[in-house]
Amino acid sequence: MERKIMPTTWFLCFLALTILLNFLIGEKKVIPFPYNQFGWIPLVLGIVFNLWTDNLFKKHETTVKPYLKPSCFITKGPFCISRNPMYLGMLLILTGTAILLKSVLLLSSSLLFVFVMEGFYIRKEELFMTEQFGENFLKYKRKVRRWL
Repeated sequence: MERKIMPTTWFLCFLALTILLNFLIGEKKVIPFPYNQFGWIPLVLGIVFNLWTDNLFKKHETTVKPYLKPSCFITKGPFCISRNPMYLGMLLILTGTAILLKSVLLLSSSLLFVFVMEGFYIRKEELFMTEQFGENFLKYKRKVRRWL
């Protein structure tokens, strides 16, 4: 059986990398206190997005796992804002963490996270969704952006 790496594993690796890099770059911090406290905004928003989206997946009894076929097409809640609200939530958490750690350099891990999600998950998921839900998904795709 082939083991699949879940997006949350990538997210946790990027979060750990961000925190590790924080210790390695030392005093090269460029976001002074109290401005770094604005990092709480994306961090909390990211947590809310992930919990809200996960709750919708459970409520509609569909899979959160990107390599399984979805049984339901959700367009409400955070899906009105983004076609990928969980990935957006993870990105917001990474961005908020980098800001709280006072480093613009650490934002690069957020950017790298976007490339990994695009390359390994989002394109494949959108193909699954098109196969499963056809024209309904294509209409939704034209109306709602991939990230924001």
